[in-house]
Parts: sequence; C-alpha cells; structure tokens
Amino acid sequence: IMKNPIFTGAAVAIITPMNEDGTVNYDEFAKFIDFQIENGTDAIVVCGTTGESSTLKVVEHNECIRWCVEYVNHRVPVIAGTGSNSTACAYYNKTSQRGLIAHYTAIHDATNLPIILYNVPSRTGVNIKPETAAELAKLPRVNGIKEASGDLDQVAKIHELCGDELNIWSGNDDQIFDILERGGKGVISVLSNIAPKETHEIVASYLNGDRKTSKELMDKYVKLAKAMFVDVNPIPVKEA
Repeated sequence: IMKNPIFTGAAVAIITPMNEDGTVNYDEFAKFIDFQIENGTDAIVVCGTTGESSTLKVVEHNECIRWCVEYVNHRVPVIAGTGSNSTACAYYNKTSQRGLIAHYTAIHDATNLPIILYNVPSRTGVNIKPETAAELAKLPRVNGIKEASGDLDQVAKIHELCGDELNIWSGNDDQIFDILERGGKGVISVLSNIAPKETHEIVASYLNGDRKTSKELMDKYVKLAKAMFVDVNPIPVKEA
C-alpha cells in the first residue's frame, strides 16, 4: 500500500522556549512558530527530543502539544513527540527487536492517528533494524520512520524492503541529501530551528529534480548542522 507521507520537505524539531523558572514561554513560542512557517518550514514536531520533552511534566507536555496544534491551526502538519520510557505513555527505552514490534503494535492499536517510528540509537541504545521496520510497516497507521542511525546502508535497506509502505525521513541534518538519494522524503531537523528556509530548500530543490542545487546547499550548511551538536542537543541550538 502506498502511504501518503504526513509531510515532505523539512519538519522542524522545534525547541520549547522556556522562562527562567522552567515553565513554557508561550509568547516566544508563538513568535517562533510564525517565524518557522513564514520561512517555509513544512511541518512542526513539537515536544520531541529537541523540544526537551524529557524535562516537561506530563501535564505540561500535553498542554504544549494541545497549544501548538491550536496555534498552528492547520497551516502546516503538527507531529506530537510522544516518547516515554513506558509503553503505557509511549516509548523511548531499550528493548529487543521483538519488543519493539510488540511495543509499537500496542501504540498503533491505541490510537487512530498516523505514527512516525523514531530510530535514534544514540538516545535509546537500540537500533530498529530494517527487517523490524518492514514488519512494522505492515501496520496501516505506521506512516514512516525518522532514521537517525547514521547508517546509510541501513536506510537503503529499509527503502528496499518497504518501498512505498514506509516513508523515510532523515533524522540527521548532515545526511539530508544522502537520505534523499536513498528514497527519503525529507528531514526532521534541528538545523531548521535556525535556518528554516535553507533546510526546506535542500529538500525542495531535490524533490523538484534539482540535485545540483540540493547538494550545493547541503555542502554549504553541513558545517553549521554539525555545529548544532558541539554540546548535547538542544543546548547549542537554543544558544544560537
């Protein structure tokens, strides 16, 4: 089955602006969302890793997602970061491949919304293998995977096994072009926080058939993308 991607292009893994006391600064958040949309961001991922979901209380996390969905008001798709160490809340913890299938199946069956698998081994300590991704792609609401394993052969293998049944997005800003070359639909990006227009253009030019421009832009911004990780994310991007 061909699964229409939730978005194509560059989705910003948006920061959560906070006040000195650690509460969410919604005034700044509103301005920042407008800045993103005005500069061509294709979707907003709220309360992801970059959005510091792990430091938000559950009630804050839920409120932040609700507020963001309302504020964006259908201008672009909003993707809710729902990672948690407990399957009852969602998931962001180490398990076996069989455990991953059981875990994601439980989440799939508990919601009517489309789901993006997150493969971020540097955070979770476990890699979603291509065969596991292919098994999960059989679930109708599993729309795609954010691939941040850093392994381009693995990305190619996922695309080979799943074809149109699983959309692939880059989870690493320095690999946007390389993942597009292997069947990717775009990126879930940290870089987009500070360079939304440019990150959008890397993907848009590629998808419009202009590989040359896409590659040139990637080469131009790769250093900046890497600089966003000189310390643990989101410290550098918030400073920037």
